Amino acid sequence: MKRLFFVFAFIIPLVIHAQTLKTDVLVIGSGDAAYTASFQSFKSGVKTILLTQKEQLDVDKITATHKAFYQDFLKRETENANSLNIAKPKPDRKKPLKVTVDSTLLLNVINNTPYIEIKRSGNGWEIKLAKDKTIKARILVLADNPDKLMAALKIASLNPASPSTLNYTENIYRTTVTSVASAGASFLSLYSLLIPNQENLLYIDKDQFEIGRAAGATAAYAAFFNTKTSLSNLKSIQGELLAYKHALMPFEDIKPVDSNWLAIQKVGVTGIIKAEIKQKKAYFNPEEQVTYDEIKQPIKDYYYKAQIWFDDHQHIPINLENTISLVCYVGNKSVEATKAELQKRWNKNYKFSSKYDLKKVLTRREFAVIINEYLKPFDVVNIDKTGRVIR
Repeated sequence: MKRLFFVFAFIIPLVIHAQTLKTDVLVIGSGDAAYTASFQSFKSGVKTILLTQKEQLDVDKITATHKAFYQDFLKRETENANSLNIAKPKPDRKKPLKVTVDSTLLLNVINNTPYIEIKRSGNGWEIKLAKDKTIKARILVLADNPDKLMAALKIASLNPASPSTLNYTENIYRTTVTSVASAGASFLSLYSLLIPNQENLLYIDKDQFEIGRAAGATAAYAAFFNTKTSLSNLKSIQGELLAYKHALMPFEDIKPVDSNWLAIQKVGVTGIIKAEIKQKKAYFNPEEQVTYDEIKQPIKDYYYKAQIWFDDHQHIPINLENTISLVCYVGNKSVEATKAELQKRWNKNYKFSSKYDLKKVLTRREFAVIINEYLKPFDVVNIDKTGRVIR
């Protein structure tokens, strides 16, 4: 088996001729977190350098779960690299020039290169590799030993971002930017990733695969919008990660291949439907029937008008007809138009296995999809840093 970064050297070679390299995001490290952070950063559209510190990664040593990530990346990037070697036809001057950007140009890898010095440079960072050779970066993601960084910042300690166990007694789970499968029913809050009083710096454990993705998206957001990491927009970062099929909630029984994965992830983040926690794992239980008692308070928390609807509809079954009544009242929609639209989409768009039946009590899956489609609580309702709904 070839070594992974031998392939990288073929795809995106980087020879340091210039005395100073400039980049949006610099990721330092040699483990899973560094690789996933750098990959997510460049996929999110900013120039990224990955500076590895040890021997190149051996594909044989990657766990089966993580290997798929690297193989998918290599396949895509190898195809991109091969396409660059094909002779390009001369442009037709009669047609407007079409400009394309090759994503491989956004990621460079410098292998097995220790850094001598690291320091602040304005709002960004300057890393010295060797005599007269430096990297200047706007955002730094460190997934390596922090000793040199702590010395430069004159601080005694620096703790990596750490996940929290999912529970519903607090609302902080709504600020999640990744589920952390290695820690059971756990998630990482964006505000655990950001370091107080240390702008444009993210420090993550070298082995945290999922946290690396969150760090990459967060770093890319700050670089792309030319802002500080402390001003990160939670919903934008969550949306970016969901677009790449990265789970925000640690549901064991809902996989990315599920046709309703996105809707369930979004509604799961809101807490309108909560997971069952058992044996330190979270289960959405998508095929169980949804109940009046479990959704009443969460929906009232999100929408003022829901208070009136629930007062007028006490302890009723959450069947399709009543759910349509709820979303139409709260969302100011036409009942008849919504019924017709849902009937058309039921099996074709939503891929539900059941038949469209107004008297049918909905499953948690079906209710989540309808709420996400017609009320959009994840997309349109804001929350504060504690996860409390802002209305």
